Amino acid sequence: MSPDRVVYLGLGSNVGDRTGYLREAIRRLEEKGLVLEAVSSAWETEPVGEILDQPDFLNAAIRVRSDLEPEALLDVLKAVEAELGRETGLPRHSPRVIDIDLLLMGDLEYESERLRLPHQETTSRRFVLAPLLELDPGLSLPDGTRLADAMSRLETELEGTAEGQDIRRAGPVMRD
Repeated sequence: MSPDRVVYLGLGSNVGDRTGYLREAIRRLEEKGLVLEAVSSAWETEPVGEILDQPDFLNAAIRVRSDLEPEALLDVLKAVEAELGRETGLPRHSPRVIDIDLLLMGDLEYESERLRLPHQETTSRRFVLAPLLELDPGLSLPDGTRLADAMSRLETELEGTAEGQDIRRAGPVMRD
């Protein structure tokens, strides 16, 4: 029996071999039982958040299937980050070899001290929306919010401002 819950993950790296870290994270997630369905392109993105003076990120999204519950899946993501050398205890938004965010788990809405689903920044970050929409142009949040509409609103809000969030498609993450 194959896992039945569709899960969207966001991946990012801005240290070292960024594409290599994205690929290795995907490989290790598969080794841990996630069933890979689709991988977006890599998107070159400006840093956002509290530390802006750092290298650009490569971001991507993947669609997987899993039967894990949210906290157990988060544990898997954190284990892969640790295996790939992500340092803990650094200031929020520091440079990192890999970042794996749990964005959506089907139509599940969930909140704990460690996790909120859908991810709170899904509709406010172009580097999250662009790869998700590449994977599924009709994707919506559990509350019905269409991500394509969120992207349009965000692009309108950012037009003519100096508010970062520049994104450029950088090519495939996975080799054919």
